Amino acid sequence: MRPHLSILLASVLSALAAGCSDVDAVAAAGNDGAIAGDTGQAATVAARATTATSATGKVGSAAHVLSPAGHGPGRFVGSAALGGLEIYTVDGSRIGQAPGGEVAAVTVAYGLDVAGAAATVVAALDTTDNRLRLYRLQGEALEEVGDGDLLLGFAGEGLCSWRNPLDGSVNLFVVGDGGEIEQRQLHATPGGRVGARSVRRVSVPSTLTQCVVSRDGMVYATEEAVGVWRFAADPEADIAAALVESPRSGRLAGETKGVAIVDGGDGHEWLLVSDTDGGRINVYDRGEDDAFVGAFAPLPPGGGDPLEEPGPLFATTVAVPGFDGGVLAVADEEAADGGDFKLYAIAEVLAAVGREAGGAVDPRVATAAAVPVVQPRYETAPVPSFGDAADDPAIWAHPRDPARSLIVATDKKGGLVLYDMQGRQLQYLADGKMNNVDLRDGFLLGGKEVTLVTASDRTRRAVAIYVLDGPGRQLRDVADGVQESGLEDPYGLCMYRSAASGRTYVFINSGDGPLFQWELVDAGNGRVRAELVRQLRFESQTEGCVADDGTGTLFIGEEDVGIWKLSAEPDGGDTMTPLVRVEDNPALRADIEGMGLYVQPDGRGYLVASSQGNDTYAVFRREAPHDYVGSFAVASDGAAGIDGISETDGLDVSSANLGPGLERGAMVAQDGRNVMPVENQNYKVVPWSAIAEALGLD
Repeated sequence: MRPHLSILLASVLSALAAGCSDVDAVAAAGNDGAIAGDTGQAATVAARATTATSATGKVGSAAHVLSPAGHGPGRFVGSAALGGLEIYTVDGSRIGQAPGGEVAAVTVAYGLDVAGAAATVVAALDTTDNRLRLYRLQGEALEEVGDGDLLLGFAGEGLCSWRNPLDGSVNLFVVGDGGEIEQRQLHATPGGRVGARSVRRVSVPSTLTQCVVSRDGMVYATEEAVGVWRFAADPEADIAAALVESPRSGRLAGETKGVAIVDGGDGHEWLLVSDTDGGRINVYDRGEDDAFVGAFAPLPPGGGDPLEEPGPLFATTVAVPGFDGGVLAVADEEAADGGDFKLYAIAEVLAAVGREAGGAVDPRVATAAAVPVVQPRYETAPVPSFGDAADDPAIWAHPRDPARSLIVATDKKGGLVLYDMQGRQLQYLADGKMNNVDLRDGFLLGGKEVTLVTASDRTRRAVAIYVLDGPGRQLRDVADGVQESGLEDPYGLCMYRSAASGRTYVFINSGDGPLFQWELVDAGNGRVRAELVRQLRFESQTEGCVADDGTGTLFIGEEDVGIWKLSAEPDGGDTMTPLVRVEDNPALRADIEGMGLYVQPDGRGYLVASSQGNDTYAVFRREAPHDYVGSFAVASDGAAGIDGISETDGLDVSSANLGPGLERGAMVAQDGRNVMPVENQNYKVVPWSAIAEALGLD
């Protein structure tokens, strides 16, 4: 499991603040060349237009707000401090104003689902009490539609937006004076209003001023005295923070206050950064790891002296009148008559550095998801332990009352947790470091059928054994003393009940390749012991496994290699057949972790395996030759406040009726990054009906 994103980012950025040479190396990567320290050696570009001076003489940032497709050229909306928001035509004439407190920044977000229609939301940052304000552009006026808790709890400086292609969710990033970065997800509320739910918050050591998000989901944020950071927008991905520019490169004279992306399509994506102290705007090639390509000095219309301190930026490649190839808006806070926005032709800006703009990319058009997407119906309460703690679940289907079905799950730093299907915690057993868990009905203990639960106990290097009391909704330890696993570090575990013999077994493996099979037997004293019946070995680390009781087959994942199948019977020998190799299926990306079986009549069904490297789940047919039928991802449900699933370790699947919303069964999977808000890890419950519909399964 990778470090938590906030810890990772904070450590990298703190290293920068301390002058760490390793961070200097990151800053230099992919950025060759340098420019002279005066604007006289940079190309110049004159603005084609300028907006009216703001009513207060103060400006922050601007955004071009497109009208619905085919309905006019849109409008510029700019922040004007105590003047709130101002609305301009594309030639710069001011035509409207909206109160908003003291507005420091503005951005536009497209595609929010409001009552079944795609809505455009203008978001503003009100520094009067540090809150978000949300608007809809209605003709020449802005209508405020914000709902719920929009207070930030910190002094905001800049705003940017991003639409997640995986689930279509619309997100805002707010950057702050204290180095805060807060991500919020917009969602519709009753009456056509809009809320903004907190997803995560991270921080850097000093003031951030502006941000922008690329089409492929990378956030660029200007840390005023440090440079420009890049990190992943997707809260379910590694944050992967990198410093892409800093004054130490020689290309920034000092502070930077603005950043924008010119998106002309693949091969024509350019990052623009305000060299505020140097009076220039730098240009970088996103297709070449943000390599520096040149700089230009922005001039007012008709020429003259360069802007004294170019500030926040906004760019679009959508054609507007007078700007066929798109427009760049530059905040000019030092203009002689008061703050305004200078408007530059994108084609002229890129020609100044020897580059071409490419085509027009309409931000209203959503990027398609790479795989089918489903949403969770429920999520469990977080596990008690901090850090990388949740790992593996097992589903128990109540034979008479599906709504009383249960989830047994591991907290691998502390014990076992028992949940109901809606995720409410019913019991926590602090019995040790339990890594994986599984269960089987029908074990005869003292002449009575019980549900047996086993877990890989890394504290005692043992097989932990419990009885699940379904009606009482409790787990009870029934191990006949410590049942040694025979492994130095027991890891993965799964159970098997033989249809031929009626006997119950547990498979347990370790990180260095061994796999032991133990038979579970009644010790005669109301307890259960384990007897070793088979030993196998793999070449590298295994963990996830699942046994098919109906066919006597064991499926096991060798994390970096693929999925193997072999006999689950104790006398089945050591013949292993590859079901799939990671290198042969581009949909799989190591590690191969959790596995579960969706069992249907007549030997049909599906094997589900987590592909941890790309946060997806691969589905194969249960019946030989186990054809691959597709992959899916689990994304957030913003309205319900449930985030998606990422970096899954363990999962389980059941075809039984598990209660309301889960009548066709479910997948329960560990979520390695539990956000919205950030909490300890937990488990998500996904209806099988949603998976079947997404992949067209039987």
